[in-house]
Amino acid sequence: MAYRLHEVAKWVQASSGNESGTPDTVRFGVAIEESDVVFVRSSDEFEPEWLNLVRELYREVKVKPVVPVGFLPPNIEEEASEFDETWGGIKGWLDKQRVNSVVYIALGTEATLSQEELTELALGLELSGVPFFWVLRNPPESTQSVSEMLPPGFLERVKGRGVVDLGWAPQVRILSHDSVGGFLTHCGWNSMIEGLMFGRVLMFFPMVNDQGLNARLGNGKGLGVEIPRNERDGSFTRDSVAEFVRLAMVDDSGESMRIRAKEMKDLFGDRNKNNRIVGEFICFLEENRPPRCPE
Repeated sequence: MAYRLHEVAKWVQASSGNESGTPDTVRFGVAIEESDVVFVRSSDEFEPEWLNLVRELYREVKVKPVVPVGFLPPNIEEEASEFDETWGGIKGWLDKQRVNSVVYIALGTEATLSQEELTELALGLELSGVPFFWVLRNPPESTQSVSEMLPPGFLERVKGRGVVDLGWAPQVRILSHDSVGGFLTHCGWNSMIEGLMFGRVLMFFPMVNDQGLNARLGNGKGLGVEIPRNERDGSFTRDSVAEFVRLAMVDDSGESMRIRAKEMKDLFGDRNKNNRIVGEFICFLEENRPPRCPE
């Protein structure tokens, strides 16, 4: 359970350039030192070994409780009204695909792909032969549209089998659709929760921050595959993208991870279980709240 070298280099570079002028390492250190309790968006049922390790570490440094709050799965109904205008067309395309056949790709908004990375990912998806729905946004402050950065002829060659959506998409509703079988994700914890609450097998493609460790966690739990990257510079090839997308989505050798991911619905998507953990969290707050100040 560790960062790759290229992830560390990118994280240190981003941290040192923080707009606040205070490196993230200092901010994290102060938060750890000054806090009285640690809340974690997870559960003992999912990762007891890591939560217990955190508890041991905090007993050694400064005694403080570590309390899981559950996964707080999002509500599809709350997302529905925001994307009513765009959902109809997306649903129409998904309805035409076979059950569990589509891989959904979304890499978040905090980091962007370079031209080389975008090209390799696109050509890898093409080589895989797997139907896909790819949410792709324009790089911030770029004068070039991301659609212009795609390989020449790519959109024409994948037409019908693949969709590239250049706007905001209703991620939870897409992941909930029966035709979606997998999620190629940047491994933001929120996105991983959304994928696993519907039992989607994951293809890990971490970009920044804690995403590398999230990928190691999911990979170690057998919930998907991590697309291989060069240890030093983070580069990857179209062939590895195609190979690991097929492994996750269609190859017989990937069946065990697809089954394992489906089992996660009973943990990540069970509202009764999650509400029980939230209830325990609320009880903790009530029992440990400071006394009221005299009026």
